[in-house]
Amino acid sequence: MSGIFVVGGGQAGASLVAKLRALGAEMPITVVCGESVPPYQRPPLSKAYLLGEMAEERLYLRPEAWYADNNIQLRLGCPVTEIDTERKAVDIGGEWITYDQLVLTTGSIPNHLPAAIGGDLEGVFTVRGLADVDRMEPRFQRGARALVVGGGYIGLEAAAVATKLGVHVTLIEMSPRILGRVASPETADVIREAHRAHGVDIHEGVGLERLVGGGGHVTGALLSDGTMLHIDFVILGMGIRPDTRLAERAGIECDNGIAVDEFGRTSVEGIWAAGDCASFPYKGGRLRLESVQNAIDQSETIASNILGAETAYVPQPWFWSDQYDLKLQIAGLNTGYDRVVARKVGAARSFWYFAGDQLLAVDAINAPRDYMVGKRLIEAGKSPAPEVLADPETDMKALLKP
Repeated sequence: MSGIFVVGGGQAGASLVAKLRALGAEMPITVVCGESVPPYQRPPLSKAYLLGEMAEERLYLRPEAWYADNNIQLRLGCPVTEIDTERKAVDIGGEWITYDQLVLTTGSIPNHLPAAIGGDLEGVFTVRGLADVDRMEPRFQRGARALVVGGGYIGLEAAAVATKLGVHVTLIEMSPRILGRVASPETADVIREAHRAHGVDIHEGVGLERLVGGGGHVTGALLSDGTMLHIDFVILGMGIRPDTRLAERAGIECDNGIAVDEFGRTSVEGIWAAGDCASFPYKGGRLRLESVQNAIDQSETIASNILGAETAYVPQPWFWSDQYDLKLQIAGLNTGYDRVVARKVGAARSFWYFAGDQLLAVDAINAPRDYMVGKRLIEAGKSPAPEVLADPETDMKALLKP
């Protein structure tokens, strides 16, 4: 067949092929999805979709007919099992198909519990794909008891939706506090307060010793502090890891993901990688971003580079999380911060991360203006004085003036 072959049907893969066609690429394009549905957006899965507020078809990034209309072959439910880099071919269920350029957008894999501590019991779920949410949805009955393992964004968002549906939720986080890897104590305090106000029982610094069951179904959980919980189901929010399995078997270099250069190329000629699965050069090290925006921006850059642009990828990180009536918007990366400046205007809260005098990132909670201003300041490399940001009388838009 040859042409461009994309492995993975998530945001990165869908964005890449759309950009290729938008740029006028005419070569054959094939997208291979391990799942049996067209590429779809994942963030609404554990929110609007689980709540019944969004139909499955609205999750799709493009209608299925769009791919045929744009001469893009979509192969659903047939994962690639091997890559032969010498022959420039991929194996799909025993059928070898050649390619000119191969793009790996394989995404990530949720972390699971070992079977030895009950991870194989019925009623233990991860929140990653459409099928995962479809399997767990019937468990969300008013009065049911759920254990959420993990106090990151995945676990907290799942806890918020479960609570909204009338489920009694206990959330445990093995680290000293929720959001320990990704947010400041100040941001975590606001999020924790909201969850406890909605009835979530949060245990920090507490791990899971083991799950117990009857008849193969989970019925309880023994925590590391000796507490025994009676539960009806478990949601695992223990983070994700890049899906590098295919790349590793093919001998492609991996380093916290599939290692790519600034243009998106892997260590093997003719093979590229984008999205959750890929790590790229950043400030003298390597960075991997798990976000929708990164998947879109990086894959679109690679699309232009496949066509000869030679454009380096420069990330402009931003993220979001919706929990109850809180909308958390994050701009920048807070890695290496040594100071957090708080700003409060009415119900709007924002926390500004500094390393010395340099503004690194902002967490804005129900503060869209602070988020917008912060994002533009960070992109422009501007760092207002911390006391100016903390002052509720500051005209934030004025900070953007030259």
